[in-house]
Amino acid sequence: MSTGIPETDLVVIGAGPGGYPAAFEAADHGLKVTLINAEPRPGGVCLNRGCIPSKALLHVAKVINEAKDSCHCGVTFTTPKIDIDVLRKFTDDVIGKLSGGIGELSKRRNVTLIEGRATFADSRTVSIQHANGTISQLKFKHAILATGSTPAVPAIFQKNDPRVMDSTGALLLADIPNRLLVIGGGYIGLEMGTVYAALGSKVVVVEMTDGLLPGADRELVRPLQKRLETAFEKILLSTKVESLDVTKDGVAATLSADGKSFVEKFDRVLVSIGRRPNSQNLGLEKTKVQIDDKGFIKVDHQRRTGDPNIFAIGDVAGEPMLAHKATREAKVAVGAILGEKTSFDNRAIPAVVFTDPEIAWCGLTETQAKAQNIEVAVARFPWGASGRAMTIGRTEGLTKLLFDPKTQRVLGVGIVGPGAGELIAEGVIAVETAAVARDLTDSIHAHPTLSETLMEAAEAAFGQATHMYRPKR
Repeated sequence: MSTGIPETDLVVIGAGPGGYPAAFEAADHGLKVTLINAEPRPGGVCLNRGCIPSKALLHVAKVINEAKDSCHCGVTFTTPKIDIDVLRKFTDDVIGKLSGGIGELSKRRNVTLIEGRATFADSRTVSIQHANGTISQLKFKHAILATGSTPAVPAIFQKNDPRVMDSTGALLLADIPNRLLVIGGGYIGLEMGTVYAALGSKVVVVEMTDGLLPGADRELVRPLQKRLETAFEKILLSTKVESLDVTKDGVAATLSADGKSFVEKFDRVLVSIGRRPNSQNLGLEKTKVQIDDKGFIKVDHQRRTGDPNIFAIGDVAGEPMLAHKATREAKVAVGAILGEKTSFDNRAIPAVVFTDPEIAWCGLTETQAKAQNIEVAVARFPWGASGRAMTIGRTEGLTKLLFDPKTQRVLGVGIVGPGAGELIAEGVIAVETAAVARDLTDSIHAHPTLSETLMEAAEAAFGQATHMYRPKR
């Protein structure tokens, strides 16, 4: 018996890098799909307030830094003049084109794109509060939650003042502060610190632990930290921000280290200590969906929640909070809905820090291997022996492989250096396809390229790389 409520095969809540690929995949397989997004522009945090605008700004920072470094080659440029209004327009144009493209692809695929906020009325119905204030309901056979995450800002840092920013506020580029405090030495803080330092700010990074990028391979972090120590005013490790005092002429931060407290003043502060999943206020209590103690929605290997009709993907479904992980999960979830034998069983989810130099890794790391008592062999190739690295004046890089000492199967890859984010794809394929080190050595790599460092690192696994010699012990 008809209820008079419109129906759809699949409703996708959230149009970010998990949501819209899920909608498109389902529509391509003939399902009737409705994509509901709480914001006017699709694309989610990644496109509108994260990955894309930050990488656009990092490109600008790279141009500035390369112009500065070119003096070592005998080419000197004048000090750059920053037109912040044009810079903002540049990032806005990039966002607008990509977001518009998603809207156009939705139309071509007959995906119904709705601007509104969706909550569950029950396990088969969502209630939609539209942008114009009206409320409607929609019946569905299946639902995919792709609601993403938001910056985590502790109460002590919530000052209701635009000078105390999260990553969203930092990307707005309201101005170029003379002095910027970055709270948190993770990838977001270091990327945005890189941008502001290139634009002219004196950047101070404060990190509670004893190293930048906690959890990342220390050997890969070392060249980055060395370069950032010259780009930033200060990097304060094992240091805590006790409080922020917003005044008329700046933000006073009380810092503590080694049992001593001191106060420093800044023009702006960026709080970048992590993100939290958007799993609240979705009406999940009216379904069988379960949430863990960290706020993540519990899912199985097919991204199905405790409610068999509802799936969850992306940041809201657990670590790592990466756009490309969400896109892969979208394919898995839709495959499960279509009745395919599918599973999220990827062994190599690449992580990239888009600083200068970049850091990228996939598969097993040395830290994980030690923690899990996994025997590994490690082969390294320093970029100081790379002809291509020398031609671009960036020899601080390193490529390393972790492999099974018995079978030579590649278990993990780590790279630090310019373009590491592009190079890591070969490592992902090697780990996912169970390649052995010999596969990399026997595959011809173009010369002179940075990709050769993967081949030569693999050669080192068998004794000596062509362009590196280590005396036998």
